[in-house]
Amino acid sequence: MGERQVGTVTHWFGRLGVAAMTLREALRVGDRIRLKGKTTDFTTTVDRMQVDHADVKEAKPGDDVAVHLGQKAREHDAVLKVD
Repeated sequence: MGERQVGTVTHWFGRLGVAAMTLREALRVGDRIRLKGKTTDFTTTVDRMQVDHADVKEAKPGDDVAVHLGQKAREHDAVLKVD
């Protein structure tokens, strides 16, 4: 099972359970991602994602996206795509 970094968390919205992240590679709904940082390490599936407050199925490199997560993420956490 391989992993590669596809983005970085830029903000955590705790009340919503949403992480804002900047992508360096494309990301799609259904992709498995791992969030890893100093105190963060969990894997989840992207179930929904937004760009500019609009639901999208896919985001491209350079996009700032909001992803609903089941656990807490922190600023500067790495977003790794799990193959």
